[in-house]
Amino acid sequence: MYIKKILLIIALLGMIAGGIFAYYVYQAVFSPNTSFETKTVTLYIPTGTTYTELIEVISPVVKDIYSFDRIARRKGYIDNIKAGRYIIQKEENNNQIINTLRSKNSPIHISFNNQERLENLAGRIAMQIEADSVSLLRAFKEESFLNEKDFSVETAIAMYIPNKYEFFWNTSAEQFRDRMFKEYNRFWNESRKSKAKKIGLTKNQVITIASIVQKETAKVDERPKVAGVYMNRYTNGWKLDADPTVIYAIKRHRNDWNTIIKRVLYKDLELDSPYNTYKYATLPPGPIAMPDISSIDAVLNYEKHEYYFFVADVENFGYHKFAKTLSQHNRNKKQYINWINKQGLRR
Repeated sequence: MYIKKILLIIALLGMIAGGIFAYYVYQAVFSPNTSFETKTVTLYIPTGTTYTELIEVISPVVKDIYSFDRIARRKGYIDNIKAGRYIIQKEENNNQIINTLRSKNSPIHISFNNQERLENLAGRIAMQIEADSVSLLRAFKEESFLNEKDFSVETAIAMYIPNKYEFFWNTSAEQFRDRMFKEYNRFWNESRKSKAKKIGLTKNQVITIASIVQKETAKVDERPKVAGVYMNRYTNGWKLDADPTVIYAIKRHRNDWNTIIKRVLYKDLELDSPYNTYKYATLPPGPIAMPDISSIDAVLNYEKHEYYFFVADVENFGYHKFAKTLSQHNRNKKQYINWINKQGLRR
């Protein structure tokens, strides 16, 4: 009888201990363990993060880091940390948090446009993904890649078509570059390639002219007309005489890309640069900026007309006055010069 009582007491104590343990496990695994009041918190886990570093990253967003640590160890997460961008929901428990960190890398949307050089593009992308600008620029200029894909350092920026793209935050520089080449090929579908062939231009030449159109007018509806002027000049063997190419040549010559040039002077037209289309009848060696899709399509679908000249329209700012003859253009130009002189624009 006495032994039975002892066994019963031991059994009861075991049940109590088991209940306490089960309660503890339930609390550790399934009770909410977030410390923030917002609906979500986004965590960025860099490539190569150790478990110790992970704990430092997640400590500010959980209430009990010790229970998180115990569950992370039980689930084997400490040996399987994955870089990425993770969204933690308010009131999530340790089990949910760890499952998110293991398998729910959340993508981001990357956008870029109007970049003047690969250096500018690298800086812009580095603000949006893990890869830094140095590694991005190195990937952009990698000689073997450019040779294989039929690009040069001067034409490489043509490969990056401005748009909005979905990426994982922890995308490497090479992965970003390679994806952009795939997007470039997707952009140049059969219809666009057929149009380029029909007007006698390569893809790089289309984008080079488009970059000039982009710099000449911010008005999307005017771009096919401006493109028509440059195509008239180009197909008839004229020099393009494009001010934006001179501005680009000046910046390149000075290696000063931050300078702002509002007015091209006659002396600037003498600068000996392959980008100076007042001096050379050939197209520049590559784009002078990153044209957006509207400018590229404006060249592929340029307006057929007989205009060879245009100048800023001071009566309709943002647009231009077009002329078929030099005498007509000079009259339009005189009106423009009088206006800028009144503004005091010397450079």
